This record gives sequence, C-alpha cells and structure tokens, in this order.
Amino acid sequence: MLTRRLTILLAVWSIVLLQACIPRYTLNGASIDYTQYRTISFSDFPIRAALVYPPLQQLFENKMIDMITQQTRLRVVDTPNSDLRMEGEITNYNLTPQAVGEDAYASQTRLTITVRIKYINNKNPELSTDQTYSAYRDFSSSEMLADVQDQLCEQICTDLSDLIFNSTIGNW
Repeated sequence: MLTRRLTILLAVWSIVLLQACIPRYTLNGASIDYTQYRTISFSDFPIRAALVYPPLQQLFENKMIDMITQQTRLRVVDTPNSDLRMEGEITNYNLTPQAVGEDAYASQTRLTITVRIKYINNKNPELSTDQTYSAYRDFSSSEMLADVQDQLCEQICTDLSDLIFNSTIGNW
C-alpha cells in the first residue's frame, strides 16, 4: 500500500516537473509582461496626406485596435495615462504608375499608404519609438481606383497593422 502511494506520488510529481520544463511559445510574436502592462490607448490618426480617402482613418484605427485585442491581453482604454499608447497620423496616400506597357501607358498602378506612429511606453520609456511605416498594393491600370480602393485599403491597413505590431509590441 505504501509503495503504491509512493509510486503515484512520484508519477504525479514527475508530470508536474516535466510540465514546468516545457518551453512555451506564442505565435503572435508579442513580448509583453502582463504583470507590468495591462492597458493601451490610441489617439485618432488624422489624415495629413495631400490625397484624402475619408474612410481610411476609421479603417486604419479599427485594424490597429483589432490587432491588439486579438493578439494580446491588453485592455484598450480611452485615457492617455495607459501603460502603452499609440498616436500618429496618416501622412501619405499616393498613386504611382509602375509598369509601362507597349503603348507607353502604365499597365500597373501602386497605391501606397504611409503612417507615422509614436509608440509610447509609459512603464519603460526607452522602448518608446517614433517611426514611419509604409505599405502598398499594385493594381491593374485598366481598373478604376474607385472600384478597388476599399479592398486595397483593407489589405494595406492589415499590412501596416502587422508591421507596427511587430516593431512595437512584438519588439522585433
């Protein structure tokens, strides 16, 4: 009877010990100490570009907030006194011709969106940054921008959110 209890106790203790030794990885890349960081806040991201697409501001802000809430346990708050803060502006919304066809007209057009992000780490100020991020998508010049603009902006804002997340919260 004593040997059986000792065997069970040893088996349970071995399992607990092995569980403690297994490395844990997160697939989202976030390197956040949740004992230190609990909240994040965002300011509005006004459009300061020469060419303005009005839905872009709300689309970009929503993408950023969705990225944070889906990939971290941070709580989004409306106060600037949060543990982490992101603020900035959309500085460029630009169309440029890319590939020239046989008739000397562009066959591809590139839509580029650039944002400036000020990432403020109130707990560890040396991790704060002020950077510019850019992403683009090409589309056929035979298509009207109005027909593809929503889809392109959605894709570009997703790319920008990934870039910003990885370089700030992901600390890559």
